[in-house]
Amino acid sequence: MRQRELSDRGLVRLIPATYHKPPALRGLVDSEEELAILAEIEGLTSGRLQAERGRNPHLDPRELAWHRRSRDLRVDGDSHVNAAFTYTRRGGNRFNTEERGAWYCAWEAMVSIAEVAWHRTRELGFTGAFHDSARYVELLADFIGVFDDITDEPEHPALNPEPALGYPEGQTLADRLRREGSRGLIYPSVRAPVAGKDCLVCFEPNAIQNVRPGASWDLVWEGTPDYAIRAVA
Repeated sequence: MRQRELSDRGLVRLIPATYHKPPALRGLVDSEEELAILAEIEGLTSGRLQAERGRNPHLDPRELAWHRRSRDLRVDGDSHVNAAFTYTRRGGNRFNTEERGAWYCAWEAMVSIAEVAWHRTRELGFTGAFHDSARYVELLADFIGVFDDITDEPEHPALNPEPALGYPEGQTLADRLRREGSRGLIYPSVRAPVAGKDCLVCFEPNAIQNVRPGASWDLVWEGTPDYAIRAVA
C-alpha cells in the first residue's frame, strides 16, 4: 500500500438536503438563555450531541470538531463533521462499521452522486418501486496531509462491488489502518460509471478542514433503476 500527500480543496460529500437546514430550534427562542435550554433538550435524543459529551464508547469526544462548543445551535458546519462519525448505517459502509462512522467524499461531484445514487437505487429495489426524488447538498472540505492509497490496487478485496463481500474486507482494512494512525484512505470509486475516479474516506474528524456548502442536486427515478440528475438553480 502506498501513501499520497494531499493539499486539495473542495472535495465533495453529499448529504440529503433535509439534513442541511438551519438548526430547527433556533427560531423558537428569543434569548441566549432559552437557546441553552433548548440545546440541553436536543441533547437528550441526539446521538451526535451524546458523542460530543463523551457518551459514545466508540468515539473519544476529543476527536470531534470542537469549534462549535457553546454555539451549539448556531454553528452547523462542524456538526456535519461530527454527525458523519456518530450516525451510521446498519452494518456499516465500505470502510466503517456501524459503531463508528467516517467522512466519505470525492474529488468530483458526479462521483459522489454516483455513490449515493447507487445506495438509494438499491433501497428502492427492495421496495420494488422505482419512483422517487431526492435533493442532495454538497459539503465541500479541504484536506492536507498524508493519506493511505489503494488506487493502484483495483482488485483489492475491499473494493468488491458486492457489499456482502467488499464491506467486511474494507472494514477490517480500515480498522487496521486507524490503529496504525492513518488519517484516511484514497480508493477508486466502485460506483462511478467511468473508471479511474477516486474517493477519499477520512477516519479522523480533525483532518476535515473548512467545511462549507456547495451546489444542490435533484436525483429523480421515474419507474426504472436509471435516474436523472438535475442541478438546482
